[in-house]
Amino acid sequence: MSALQNMAIYGDDPDPPPPTHLLRNTLRKIRRFHKGGSPRQHIVVLSGWLLIIYLVFRLQRYLLSGPSSPFLLCETPTHEQSHHIVLPHSPNTESLSRTWKTLQAIYDAYPPQPLELTLKSFKSLADFPDLEDIKNHTHISEEDAQVTRNNHVQVTKKLLPYPNGLFSGQGIVMLAGGRYTGFATTGLGMLREVGSKLPVEIWVKDHEEENDEWCKELANEGIACRRLSDFMDTKLLEHGYQLKISSIFFSSFEQILFLDADNVPVRNPDGIFKSKAFTDTGVILWPDYWTHTGAPLLPYIVGLSDAASEVLRNDQTAESGQLMWDKRRHWKALCLAAYYNYYGPQHYYTLITQGWAGWGDKDTFSIALQSLRQNFYMVPHKLVTLFVNGSSSGIGMLQADPTKPAAYEPMFLHSNIIKWSIRGFFCSGCANDEKDPVALSAWENAESSINSHLKEHRRIFSMEHMQAMQIDPEPLIWKSFEHVACRSVWKRPDLCSRTREHMEKTFGYEFYGDGRSPDLGGGGDQICHRVG
Repeated sequence: MSALQNMAIYGDDPDPPPPTHLLRNTLRKIRRFHKGGSPRQHIVVLSGWLLIIYLVFRLQRYLLSGPSSPFLLCETPTHEQSHHIVLPHSPNTESLSRTWKTLQAIYDAYPPQPLELTLKSFKSLADFPDLEDIKNHTHISEEDAQVTRNNHVQVTKKLLPYPNGLFSGQGIVMLAGGRYTGFATTGLGMLREVGSKLPVEIWVKDHEEENDEWCKELANEGIACRRLSDFMDTKLLEHGYQLKISSIFFSSFEQILFLDADNVPVRNPDGIFKSKAFTDTGVILWPDYWTHTGAPLLPYIVGLSDAASEVLRNDQTAESGQLMWDKRRHWKALCLAAYYNYYGPQHYYTLITQGWAGWGDKDTFSIALQSLRQNFYMVPHKLVTLFVNGSSSGIGMLQADPTKPAAYEPMFLHSNIIKWSIRGFFCSGCANDEKDPVALSAWENAESSINSHLKEHRRIFSMEHMQAMQIDPEPLIWKSFEHVACRSVWKRPDLCSRTREHMEKTFGYEFYGDGRSPDLGGGGDQICHRVG
């Protein structure tokens, strides 16, 4: 019987002979087929038969994978493929702490006046405020405005020069801690799923928010855990918005892509560092929905005008769920933005937005750059709001790829409405988990906009919308979910089983353990997808 006949028979046999039996039979055939001949001829014939054996073995692997399709494409989980990524070097804690204390002394010496600005609501947050409302919303006396302007001048004069030797390389910075850790597991997973090979620093406020076992796991993928409390007195951080600037400031990287914990990349962002937008300016910002609503005295205080002015009124505000920053080129602007955030909750957040939507750190970066007359790149494409499949409920903001200035192509999904956390989606009874409580999950909450999608195993993203933008990130997001639920320090059998069931019924995934046996709730060392 020929080798090709063997291949056909084995393809139809539910229990084909093992490769060792195949090898033994084939060697017998070689001896019968080729009696005599030169050593060179022996080698050629043997090489040919070994190639056939290899092809038979590979075909047998496919045929063993199941009867529904001859082609079951399987892979090692992406997280295991990321183990070659080198960890970022550790920051110089002593030098950075000393630098921060020097800046803090400058900030303390020149506070804004009044130290506490009254935060008032606008008549409506549904409608953009009219010009008169903006002009008259926040009251600051002329005397206080002059003092604040003078102090601002002194701060800009005393900002420290760039500290050579403290920072190096390129990398991604993300915040975690508390419920944001669950979001970060998805964002970090997606970075690797879309192919990012950059090192990452994940920052938390202090040791109480750090999970040692998780950090050990992340280290295998080139992701290092950092604590802000190692560098500064975190009691000074009154609001979560102040954590972002701190993590960027203390990061070991010289060039940074910062991502919020709830930011899910839908394409590989590594190429942004080489983009013309970044190499030309050293800063990339992404647009928010609206233009500036800052107090008329804001341009005067930061040195953009000689009196109260509407000079910023038509400027696009920034959405800081993602930003790019070159510390060497924009070190002083970073330090000035840190000054605005140092007094942010009491004064500058209100001065910049007056309590309109977006109150927080997001526009402190662009204001600092403009104050120091430093260039930056604002992505020209408007963000796109992503909605739940079949409904008008929002998911988040799709931000454009800055390497493609000619036409909008999505790069980041800042999930500011539906937060992508496997525990937030599928956990049952987690509200009673004292160590890591999660409010009623979307699976448990019948009022959730995605409850029926999870129960009925339907996509959350609209395929029509995804096809129009030539992306399909949802299956990869669920692969990231599966890693957390089934393979990570956060794994739980119920979460794993529910996640894999949804992936099988919604996206066609299959999971196999050792020996290619189906595996719904165990190790599942192979993730497979049928094609053909």
